[in-house]
Amino acid sequence: MFESSFINSIEVGTIKGLQQIHAYLFGGLYDFAGQIRQKNISKGGFQFAVSRFWGETLKQIEAMPETTFDEIVNKYIEMNIAHPFMEGNGRSTRIWLDLILKKHLKKCVDWSKISKQDYMNAMKLSPTKDSVLKSLLKKALTTKINDREIFMKGIDYSYYYEEND
Repeated sequence: MFESSFINSIEVGTIKGLQQIHAYLFGGLYDFAGQIRQKNISKGGFQFAVSRFWGETLKQIEAMPETTFDEIVNKYIEMNIAHPFMEGNGRSTRIWLDLILKKHLKKCVDWSKISKQDYMNAMKLSPTKDSVLKSLLKKALTTKINDREIFMKGIDYSYYYEEND
């Protein structure tokens, strides 16, 4: 993804852009890659956005401002709550977040600076207490937005975050 021109064709901050990322990552794995889910899902007792309200939910998230760090992370949190895909939401939305940060702030997250436990705890708290996630992400920001090593570490850590213990 990094070395191809594909990353430059992604619609940054849009639902279509997130679908493009998901389709690229999971196209050879899932027949539903890039497709918005039609079923309701939950994880660890948390019910994600109800699929029958997708049209309105996704429009509202897409319309959220993304000019400041706080606005961008708020949008990321809302997309995580929506969880638009059957699988692969975390990996796709972390790349989506980095592309938004890169476009508007000329920064991205160095995911290798965030432990799995800290990240998972912050994400669980984020719907009601976003300050934990914002602090964690802010400390890991870097201006190395075109650095292949940072990008690849981000992908590696993203898969690590999703592994079951």
